[in-house]
Amino acid sequence: MSITPALWQLTATQLAAGFREGAFTPTLALAACLARSAEVNPRLNALVALDAEGATHAAEQSSARWRAGRALGALDGVPVTIKDNLHVRGLPTHWGSQALAGLVAERDELPVTKLREAGAVIFGKTNVPEFTMQGYTGNPVFGETGNPWNPALTPGGSSGGAVALVAAGGCPIALGTDGGGSIRRPASHTNLVGLKPSRGRVPRRGGLPPIFLDFEVAGPLARCVDDVAAVMQVIGRGAVQQGPAAPARILHIPRFGDHPVDPSIAKLTDAAARQLAALGHDVTTADRFEMAEAVNQRWPLLSQVGLAWLVAHPQALSSMRPFDPASFGSTMQANAAAGRDASALALFDLLFEIERLRIELASLFERYDFLLTPAAAALPWPAGETHPPRIDGREVGPRGHAVFAGFVNAVGLPAIALPCGFAQGLPVGLQLVGREGEDDALLALARAFERAHPWQRFPEL
Repeated sequence: MSITPALWQLTATQLAAGFREGAFTPTLALAACLARSAEVNPRLNALVALDAEGATHAAEQSSARWRAGRALGALDGVPVTIKDNLHVRGLPTHWGSQALAGLVAERDELPVTKLREAGAVIFGKTNVPEFTMQGYTGNPVFGETGNPWNPALTPGGSSGGAVALVAAGGCPIALGTDGGGSIRRPASHTNLVGLKPSRGRVPRRGGLPPIFLDFEVAGPLARCVDDVAAVMQVIGRGAVQQGPAAPARILHIPRFGDHPVDPSIAKLTDAAARQLAALGHDVTTADRFEMAEAVNQRWPLLSQVGLAWLVAHPQALSSMRPFDPASFGSTMQANAAAGRDASALALFDLLFEIERLRIELASLFERYDFLLTPAAAALPWPAGETHPPRIDGREVGPRGHAVFAGFVNAVGLPAIALPCGFAQGLPVGLQLVGREGEDDALLALARAFERAHPWQRFPEL
């Protein structure tokens, strides 16, 4: 005898089907998500701003549209949260920093506007590290966010609050951003799907100063590929084409250079390579891959210089009181100082290496359609620590866990994180990377893998 799932357990696609059939209403779905969020958030610290009243009104309007047969689309009435580095009108934007105290957004950032216009019910904002510049989620304003699979551990970052709430059932989808793996790594740590779209696929304007320039993109997090595609249909340029996955040439890259990878992650990614081959794809394993080394070594410079620029141009945050870097946490003060002291030569060196990498990857993609890597090199670590100090017994720096991520942003490629199993009771994700602009083909491959290896389950909280 099957047990009917609670509304908070349903995907966005399942909710829309229920609305269409009249099985339940957006008002009931929101109430279920709000109740579940109230239940799990005290343990996770994922939700940092709530607009229950506004969301309830939006859900009531959506319910009326569904009753009248005038729904706005597949996301009409679906509860959504927004990462706290994206403006949501009427809600504070903290960006994880005391320096933004008192900033309340007067208007939505463009992707948020598109979600709202599609009828999505935006009910809150989720936690981030300060200035979204770290790979865990904690800040001086709200503290650390926990992983729903083990709240003592981190969900990763910087979209850590977003993934924690979705994985725990607080909402079916969330809008995040990715400037160096900030969607993909947290998705892999929480058993979710996370898409980093091609550069320019999701237009942005009306937001915070872009300290990552256009290397950072907005993208969806969800519990299934269809939900990710539904969000992209709303926030992205052009319609999402949802054809079947064609047989593909896939290059499996087990590690970058000599960087360590947790053995359990390596084992599960190897298994995923075999599973993709069993689906009819031509999978080749790389003996060695060093193409991204130079960019990885220099990648933190981009956001450091961006933060230093923001300190020097406080007018970029025109709607708030004076911007005081003394109120930053110690790590961000150090990052701002490093950016201020960086030379133009060093920044040009990064840009030169990005261009070299772009050319080399273009050549690689003449021989392969997709790249397969681990989404992260480490399992989740203690929630209050910014990064794991060791991986597979070897000391690593702040981005040792993130070696597979930044090159994608540097070159503007689409990439998706997908669940591929559990190790030590914790989720593990793989990463698939496609050619620039071929987001739809990437989604088709991800959907085929998901259907052959379903993964949906909830943590016991």
